[in-house]
Amino acid sequence: MARWIYVMGTLLVMVTFSFFIFYSVRAFNLTPDRPSASYNAPDYRFVLVTEEVDNDYWRLVEKGARAAAEKYNVSLQYTGPKQANFDEHMKMIEMAAASKVDGIIAQGLNQEVSPTLINRVTEKGIPFLTIDTDTPESKRVAYVGTDNYYAGFLAGQALVKDTKGEVKVGIITGRFDSANQKLRVEGFKDAIKGSDRVTVVAIDESQITRIQAAEKTYEMIKDYPDINAFYGTSALDAIGIVQVLESIGMTNRVYVIGFDILPETLQLLKEGKLEATVEQKPYEMGYDAVELMIQVVNGEKISTYHHTMTDVVRQKDLTQTETMTPGGMKQQ
Repeated sequence: MARWIYVMGTLLVMVTFSFFIFYSVRAFNLTPDRPSASYNAPDYRFVLVTEEVDNDYWRLVEKGARAAAEKYNVSLQYTGPKQANFDEHMKMIEMAAASKVDGIIAQGLNQEVSPTLINRVTEKGIPFLTIDTDTPESKRVAYVGTDNYYAGFLAGQALVKDTKGEVKVGIITGRFDSANQKLRVEGFKDAIKGSDRVTVVAIDESQITRIQAAEKTYEMIKDYPDINAFYGTSALDAIGIVQVLESIGMTNRVYVIGFDILPETLQLLKEGKLEATVEQKPYEMGYDAVELMIQVVNGEKISTYHHTMTDVVRQKDLTQTETMTPGGMKQQ
């Protein structure tokens, strides 16, 4: 009897151990699964390196890029720093190049440093396409995105058109060293040059966070009590600006124009807490970038600039049934 119990116990241990090994291998993928008969290996591998990986704006860019990647059987890796960090951004581009991908899509954030890295990548035979922010002095094959100077110019025109009397403007920009932010500020300033009543009294950077945008807004109001307008050049700036104005009861006395049409931005427009915002097309940027990169790796010639549409959106442009689509606004 004791011997029988011993044999059964040994068998039970062996069976249990076998199941443990089997499921451990499956759980940790110690051996790769065999591809199914329907598996279709991707034609190309692209990497999309963003300024800030969890930013709502960049998630729309990713969505467009993935839609194109799925359509054309491309493997797309989406990556970037958790919070905007130029050094991390550059390292991720270098890592993508080291992995010998077929194409890299990324921003040209710094006009002094980015060209050198982009040129090194292209010299390795990897085509580089800039998105959202261009680096025209580099060997990148093309740029896809907003004409940022023109977008800033539209913002300045809108402020002049929408306001009366003396206007003192505070500008909250994403980062001083970001090429696209510089162009949006430059375009804005050129647009208001023709109006003697509009003056920029202060400019500061938000590091592309609403918290910093709010802090800089509060400091500007404290330093310039007669400030009566704000211009935010990155997606979260206007949201941070309005947050401060609400807290001190100034939303009805200060004109605010921002960038992008995130759901929260649209809600502020509907509520009349934000006067206008510059609409970009992030979904189209991502989609077009993947399409163009496919043409490049296939040896086709493409034009250097591919500007997506830009417009100014005000409350009057919205309807009660308006919904967000990946590419922008849709009125039903």
